[in-house]
Amino acid sequence: MSERPPISPRSPRAALEPEQVPPPPRRSERARNPFVIVGNAIITIVLVAMIGVGLVYYYGRQTIEAPGPLQEDKIVNIPSRAGMADIADVLQREGVIDSNRWAFIGAVFAMKARSDLKPGEYSFQKSASLREVIATIVEGKVVQHSVTVPEGLTSEQILARLGENDIFAGGVREIPREGTLLPETYKFPRGTTREQVIQRMQQAQKRVVAEIWEHRSPDIPIRSPEQLVTLASIVEKETGKADERSRVAAVFTNRLRQKIKLQSDPTIIYGLVGGKGTLGRPIKRSEIAQPSPYNTYVIDGLPPGPISNPGRASLEAAANPARTRDLYFVADGTGGHAFTETYDQHQKNVAKLRSMEKQIQNDTVEPAADDSPPAPGTPADAPTTATTAKPPAAKKPARVPARQGAAQQGAAQSAAAPPPVVQQ
Repeated sequence: MSERPPISPRSPRAALEPEQVPPPPRRSERARNPFVIVGNAIITIVLVAMIGVGLVYYYGRQTIEAPGPLQEDKIVNIPSRAGMADIADVLQREGVIDSNRWAFIGAVFAMKARSDLKPGEYSFQKSASLREVIATIVEGKVVQHSVTVPEGLTSEQILARLGENDIFAGGVREIPREGTLLPETYKFPRGTTREQVIQRMQQAQKRVVAEIWEHRSPDIPIRSPEQLVTLASIVEKETGKADERSRVAAVFTNRLRQKIKLQSDPTIIYGLVGGKGTLGRPIKRSEIAQPSPYNTYVIDGLPPGPISNPGRASLEAAANPARTRDLYFVADGTGGHAFTETYDQHQKNVAKLRSMEKQIQNDTVEPAADDSPPAPGTPADAPTTATTAKPPAAKKPARVPARQGAAQQGAAQSAAAPPPVVQQ
């Protein structure tokens, strides 16, 4: 039998006291290494930073992608030399971004776009987000304004129109040569200089004329692109109907072949007023025979240069006229023209036009005098007859309708002025 150790009696109080807890084990030497302590601290900091960056990224992305305050599309002009803070102020003032301009600045830094912000006039879409706003400015998507230059204007008239348009800046050193500008619809951003507009129109004209000259009819009596532009400018001023241009061009090319004077009223007007374009009154009989380098009732062949800036359609008509033998045309009273090969038929068309004019006058006001041409002895500077034949839809309000192109013969034949210049 083994012996048990003696049990030492304890007092009740001692029995209630807990037994002594052994001390905790000592940390290992590795855990107490300062490098381990520093590493743990770094890992903790990195984890906290990553969580913070993630939260910032999430919030920032939500802010950048969130719809903006714009209630409708809006055009805003960012002035030149505006800095990032200035742009933020403009956008905030125009309601493109909300009152927190720092969100815009932070978004610019986040998108690394600080050096790419460009001035200009921009169109921002409804509810555009910060990302879309900044992308629009960075990409330079400025508003393009459509500017239409009508066909048949002189260079001086075109410059006047450009001068009245407030989207352009600066002036023009000199008036471009007649016929060197291409009438068309162009798109320009606000602030484009007028010199740049002129240069673009001149470049477009050179390109179009070269293209059309390359594909011209081989038998036209035109010897250079410059002559082509001159003939096209006369065609442009003679009719505003698209389906008549090639036939009007045919009348003039037929006359050039047969050495007949062109007898075009717009050339008289250009010789009188030059680049101003419009006479503002009917042509007088004395002006028909008035010597001028541009008066095709006096000179042979084409004038020395264009009388307007023709459009592409008139250039193509002059380069490829209709295959007709027409030598005459006169207004038909409906906005178009009647074309004929013979002078006798042309006279009948003129008489028909006179009858229509007289009927129109009778239907509106009582005529003060007979509408027939003046008798011999009438002063040579009296206004020519038939000044109301063309309806309001006619292209040139200052024209003498019954005498367009080769139509003067009918009026001048019975007048005291010199006989018609019709060399057959």
